[in-house]
Amino acid sequence: MMQRIHALVLGGGILAGAFSGSMALAEGPGDLVGDRAVGKQLSGQCRTCHGAQGFAQIPIAPHIGGEPASYIAAQLAAFRDGAREHEMMSIVARNLTDQQIADLAAWYAGHQVEVTMAADAAAAPEACVACHGANGLHQLPEAPNLAGETNIYIDTQLKAFRSGKRQHDIMSGIAAEMTDAEIRAVADWYAAIKVTITQVD
Repeated sequence: MMQRIHALVLGGGILAGAFSGSMALAEGPGDLVGDRAVGKQLSGQCRTCHGAQGFAQIPIAPHIGGEPASYIAAQLAAFRDGAREHEMMSIVARNLTDQQIADLAAWYAGHQVEVTMAADAAAAPEACVACHGANGLHQLPEAPNLAGETNIYIDTQLKAFRSGKRQHDIMSGIAAEMTDAEIRAVADWYAAIKVTITQVD
């Protein structure tokens, strides 16, 4: 099963849309140039969960420092527009303009990410490395970093893709064929990677 998934990722990953709640944005905040200084000011509303440097403060929130700007913008737009739903993020994002989303994305994307692996990269989950890397750093601008995310967060997101709660052209199909044990193995692999996010002003 994992080899079949790997082939799917390699065959479709490069052509995939953004990892949003549904599909990539044809036009919107991802097409705008963000102002990092403005994004820094706006980021005050993000710090309780995601931290000033984009390092998550709670286990159910992802690290967002150093994520691709296009990915951050796509997720915020999806929460704002209802393509992706979350009890907190839908409220936070609903009044953001396209420019504010671009500014926030530029701020967090500009942070520096460093990772330390304790295990051999050759043992990384085969289904994930084409897009997320063996070290958990994105290989495509549409894919998020997974390094250092809590296993709770990764497990929850994969199961959301599997159940259909979250939709994505590639991830929905991959997760649909994963067992609980396979999901947990992926979650544990990336959670074990140490990540350091440094704020770049």
